[in-house]
Amino acid sequence: MRKMILYAVGLTLFAMLLSVTAGAFAARTDADTSPAPSEQPAASPSVTPPLGLLDSATTLRFLDRDGTIRDITMAEYLVGVVAAECPAGFETNALSAQAVAARTYTLRQMRIEPRTEHPDADVCGDFTHCQAFVSESDMRANWGARYDEYLAKIRAAVAATDGVYLTYASQPILAVFHSSSNGWTEDAAAVWGGAFPYLVSVPTPDADEDIPNFTTTVSVTLDDFKAAILSRHADADLTGASETWVGASTFDASGRVASVMIGGVAMSGLELRELFELRSTSLTVEVGDDVTITAAGYGHGVGMSQYGANALAKHGFTWREILETYYTGAGFSDEVQSA
Repeated sequence: MRKMILYAVGLTLFAMLLSVTAGAFAARTDADTSPAPSEQPAASPSVTPPLGLLDSATTLRFLDRDGTIRDITMAEYLVGVVAAECPAGFETNALSAQAVAARTYTLRQMRIEPRTEHPDADVCGDFTHCQAFVSESDMRANWGARYDEYLAKIRAAVAATDGVYLTYASQPILAVFHSSSNGWTEDAAAVWGGAFPYLVSVPTPDADEDIPNFTTTVSVTLDDFKAAILSRHADADLTGASETWVGASTFDASGRVASVMIGGVAMSGLELRELFELRSTSLTVEVGDDVTITAAGYGHGVGMSQYGANALAKHGFTWREILETYYTGAGFSDEVQSA
């Protein structure tokens, strides 16, 4: 009954487009910090930490920016990840939800899908295959006079979830996340082809008026647009009048572009996003004197929306309730799951 009530509340929040206030500082530079599941066979990790340990008792091998590998605790690592991934001005429960997602992602990477990019280290600070990470010295530079306040806040948010991770079938889930969505999160199958029962499209109360750069526009000349399309699809017919180049779009269940007809060829939203470096596949394409592509939200759209999580926290959701909203059917490691 409680979950049904929470879901109903979530739908109501979505319908009302509740507001979310951005934090004063955001160290994060990209919304796809949690990458797609590895398509390579997973190598056996040299160290497999037992699950259920507190953060202070879990040691990670961290590959630093200077190429050195050092041991850090899960607690230290998560503080750096949360500080990099979310504005420190976020609600505490949103920061705690991020800590659980980051902890879960890390444990899955160490136990199930170790990264081949650095076989001698468990994690690094490269968001293209691990998670974003910021050092305390960089936090001090970013936050200035509010360093002590924000560091204490993030440490408390991480400590409040000490050792807890998300589970499905008794294993850590693939707890991917992104910056913001345009009303609905994305189904993992639409992005990576493989379905995950806990990574399905759900409503999210991200409010565009309160999210920095929620709507972005990319403009390219007709010649550059034509050259880019033909570089991928030499069979596209872009010989006629430019206003005929772009045809109808199809959309997936989340409202994102599944495909667009361009020069008689169906191009996926994912392909367009990569080709024109767009912030999301929630997009529109308009042809005039130039080609204008407008995108809403930021990131692959799968899993937890960070700005949506902050909106839910502002309206009283606990970190557990936030995570239940975005990872459908997943449980928590410190709870006994019913059969």
